[in-house]
Amino acid sequence: MLQAATPLLDAKEMYLDRLRSKGYFIVERLAPTALVDRVSQELEPWFRDTPNCRGDFYGWNTTRFGAVLLKSRASHSLVLNELILAIMDDVLGPHCDWYQLNLSQGIRIHPGERRQAPHRDEEMWPCAKGRAEYLVNVMWALSDYTADNGATLLWPRSQFEPLSRELSEESAVIAAMPRGSALVYLGSVTHCGGANRSDAPRTGLIFSYSLGWLKQYENAFLTYPPQVAREFSKPIRDLLGYRIHRPNLGGYEGQDPAVLFETQSHTLAAVDAIPPAVAAELQAHYQKRAAGGGTAGHQGETTASRRVSSSG
Repeated sequence: MLQAATPLLDAKEMYLDRLRSKGYFIVERLAPTALVDRVSQELEPWFRDTPNCRGDFYGWNTTRFGAVLLKSRASHSLVLNELILAIMDDVLGPHCDWYQLNLSQGIRIHPGERRQAPHRDEEMWPCAKGRAEYLVNVMWALSDYTADNGATLLWPRSQFEPLSRELSEESAVIAAMPRGSALVYLGSVTHCGGANRSDAPRTGLIFSYSLGWLKQYENAFLTYPPQVAREFSKPIRDLLGYRIHRPNLGGYEGQDPAVLFETQSHTLAAVDAIPPAVAAELQAHYQKRAAGGGTAGHQGETTASRRVSSSG
């Protein structure tokens, strides 16, 4: 188990190596006690007032809720943790224009809850996997996690094997960790919530980060509409998706959706948002045509024109 006493960013490669090889790592007491206290205090009324889940996946004796960034302003510091974002830069960054916050969820497993079925969080996207990681989860411990109170179970290196719901608990690792710790694990690794055989609840907070071109688990624009998100910092708004993903994905009236913090007009000029390499191809295409080097019909189609969305 990795200790937070190590200079975190200097040890980033060590964390990445463990994440890629085993599928997870733990940093003990990554969040300061004062921050954990504040987040816990802000979320406690929501844990108290939210009804238990209903379903074999979410559980029948578990409390879950979203919209964490609205319910706990202190939680923003966890979302923007320097080490966590550095990990996302390396794992998710190469496969998208930018990565996003896929999910914010408070989870409290109450005494008597059974062990959750093994699963992978990337299952939410029904398409072929394996070429890149789709998401990375961060579970923040708001209480101590133990073998008896429902600590997360993970199956090391399971990301390299076919998914199975029938894995033995003996072959799993129990993510036991003290309050304030962070468990970071791939969306492709098999895991589950543990059974709570104790007499006290186990409380945690999940922030999940995914590739920016995927549909989010938690609909950020309903959860945090512009009138709410405008009160957040720009780094948080960016993670929620209030920015355009090149090429031309997720815009508002053809512009970066951050324009919604300035106007809600429906008469805006559409502005290109395309990667520099594609922009250079388009410029070369038109320069060639202007010089008389273009060809008629579909024979002149370029690689760039096939890749640019909403071509019209």
